[in-house]
Amino acid sequence: MSAYCAACDWGTSSFRLWLLDADGAVLGERVSDDGLLSVGGRFEAVLEQHLSALGAASGLPVIICGMAGSRSGWQEAAYLNAPCSLLDVPGAAVRIAGVSRDVRILPGISQASPADVMRGEETQLLGLKGDGIVCLPGTHSKWATVRDGRVESFSTWMTGELFALLSRHSILAASVEGAAVPDNAFRDGLNAVLDQPEVLTNALFGLRARALLGQGGGGVSALSGYLIGSELVGVGPAASVTLVAGGPLGDLYEAALEELGTPFERKDATATTQAGLFAAATEIWKTEAA
Repeated sequence: MSAYCAACDWGTSSFRLWLLDADGAVLGERVSDDGLLSVGGRFEAVLEQHLSALGAASGLPVIICGMAGSRSGWQEAAYLNAPCSLLDVPGAAVRIAGVSRDVRILPGISQASPADVMRGEETQLLGLKGDGIVCLPGTHSKWATVRDGRVESFSTWMTGELFALLSRHSILAASVEGAAVPDNAFRDGLNAVLDQPEVLTNALFGLRARALLGQGGGGVSALSGYLIGSELVGVGPAASVTLVAGGPLGDLYEAALEELGTPFERKDATATTQAGLFAAATEIWKTEAA
């Protein structure tokens, strides 16, 4: 089958590219660490290298979301201001000038008060095609409220980045080795912070103390529980949640929501990104062809 477009999620440290057919099905995939930090401004060359590896036609259009549209990216795609309709996202895409094919970059969404920004997650929200409270875990987890197809508000939580910093570059590093899993240590840490959020930093040091006293075990899972618990306290209660996450990180958030007793529906993060990119692509090129 022939490709309808190429769809790309281009982040700070990662690059994901898919060839999509006219129904949005994936025909081919490329995944690499060719993020903004490593390409050195060679955006067109890197993109064409991956497209060539997939056998993409020279005239195949490309839709991109993520940090490629930031100020430090290929070309800035200015933020839409929330509250805003997700249907406005495709229309605000910028076209890259001076390249041999039609390449569009989708904008992010900003919020004035409290100040916040997202870039990439708006595409996942577009791909969901639904309303409600949406949790998008990651290095910087997002919680968004979507009503009638509009992003009403959102918040960002540095949970993933704090986990990376504490587990790799703090005194806890030797006490939290391995990978976090939704075990009893995770649930104990989660509930400790849910019950008493003010003890977070004391509980964190306790991970180090327990290791020194030979009471270690489960430190990395407890750390994850503490941090995700702190995030959930800050977000506050929700009647139900759409959880957009894959893999082990999604399993941790799923366990946390179960522990809270919050009803949720889990969606695959990659599939929602692909769906959002395809929705944007069809809106852009069908509108222009009409």
